Amino acid sequence: MVDALRAAREAMNSKYPLVIGGREVWTEREILSQNPASPGEVVGRASSATKENADEAVSEALKARDGWRRTGPEKRAGYLFKAAAEMRKKRFELAALEVLEAGKTWKDADGDVCEAIDYLEYYGREMLRLGSPKILGDYPGEENEYRYVPKGLGVVISPWNFPLAIATGMTSAALVAGNCVIFKPSGLTPVTAYRLFEIFRHAGLPPGVLQFLPGPGSEVGEHLVSHPDIDFIAFTGSKEVGLRIVELAGRTGAGQRNVKKVVAEMGGKNAVVVDETADLDEAIKGIVESAFGYQGQKCSACSRVIAVGDIYNEFCERLKEAVSSLRIGPPEDPGNLMGPVIDAAALEKIKSYIELGKKEGRLLIERDISRHSRLSGSILLHYELKEDDSGQAGMTSKDNIDSHGYFIGPAVFVDTDPASRIATEEIFGPVLTVIRAKDFDDAIRLANDSLYALTGGLFSRSPANIQRAKEDFRAGNLYINRRVTGALVGRQPFGGFGMSGVGSKAGGHDYLLQFMNPVSISENTIRRGFAPLK
Repeated sequence: MVDALRAAREAMNSKYPLVIGGREVWTEREILSQNPASPGEVVGRASSATKENADEAVSEALKARDGWRRTGPEKRAGYLFKAAAEMRKKRFELAALEVLEAGKTWKDADGDVCEAIDYLEYYGREMLRLGSPKILGDYPGEENEYRYVPKGLGVVISPWNFPLAIATGMTSAALVAGNCVIFKPSGLTPVTAYRLFEIFRHAGLPPGVLQFLPGPGSEVGEHLVSHPDIDFIAFTGSKEVGLRIVELAGRTGAGQRNVKKVVAEMGGKNAVVVDETADLDEAIKGIVESAFGYQGQKCSACSRVIAVGDIYNEFCERLKEAVSSLRIGPPEDPGNLMGPVIDAAALEKIKSYIELGKKEGRLLIERDISRHSRLSGSILLHYELKEDDSGQAGMTSKDNIDSHGYFIGPAVFVDTDPASRIATEEIFGPVLTVIRAKDFDDAIRLANDSLYALTGGLFSRSPANIQRAKEDFRAGNLYINRRVTGALVGRQPFGGFGMSGVGSKAGGHDYLLQFMNPVSISENTIRRGFAPLK
């Protein structure tokens, strides 16, 4: 990983093109990708698409559509398996890039790469399962089969917080189902997105099947979503943008031949209930990781804790101690558990919510890191490998450098009104609110009192309360006595409902169905004679 980080630094400030119909397109307008831990450092410069580029990409995709649709499911799955193998080879290279471009810690960056590999393997095997026609029943004189066909042409709009995993999941699902895809990644992590495109290209995808088109969402994104030749949109991001996409996709334009399908994951205000029987050691550990892992920049992150009855005070005291112990600093140092938030806008938004929280509740703890010298660790560029007497490699610091990044410490508020803004609005940062519940019924009511329904959690040793949560806790993913982040592909299919999104769960057995149309074919097998072969 140390070597990979050094190599990633050597490649910084490189330029990356659009790719349309297999052809590299360079534009004067560029998207500047910066290191959030040190914004003066340019990770890469990506060409920025226009509406004209988007129209050209649609045209090229239409040329490739029929050939790709006729490619058998086994061969399409094979491209995903080749991409997975290539991604395994580049595991450290990709993780190092995410450390620099997305501000992820080593653990979070590596987890994102591993999840991307899982998506490729899982969706490839799912297509093998779904790709063969199914014979329905046994009706004399007639054969009835059920099969799936591709929807056609889609747009994948991916986020910055899981720049490889989510982008890989949405793109690979659409591709393996037989669709052509225009891939529009977040402008904050275009270099990681280009590396993903390169991996698919290396796997041998025909030109035009997948096209790389970073550009402004308000211009290129909305143009593609509204385009009459687009059949579906797969999106992960904010509620505001997601609802805008749903609105635009619902309008039928001239020449449009299909009702657009929208698959959208849009965030949450996720609650974890801690009842009076809970093991507080496990609860504190799980909640701290869920709330502050990747600086709280996960749609699944815990942002509300609902503590029941008499456990409230002890829980708050222990939570305060745990938060005070977190190491915060440049993510290139593997000893740091929290790094920077993604950009200046995110930093200012989080700061404004912390100030609001001080008016709406009582501040339990706020880690003050305004003096950067208080951050622990240094950037990896100034580290070297050294072996100790046992032969184990370790890291030693040469010197410390002020990174001037978008760092902000976690903040926890208590005694908060459940209806307050700090307790109801998605912040997407390391801000946690603790709410007191009278009893378990009250806790479930408070947990469900949200526009969102993405993840939820319960720490309890009461079988009755656990069963009650399974039946009444409103969440797409419910986690009991563990953290509420880190869903595994094929084990914890991920996705919510309410204002948390629309569509089937990513990494689940029905996810690919969203990118295909079901077809029923009935043939009369008692036909009169046969025509000669031609």
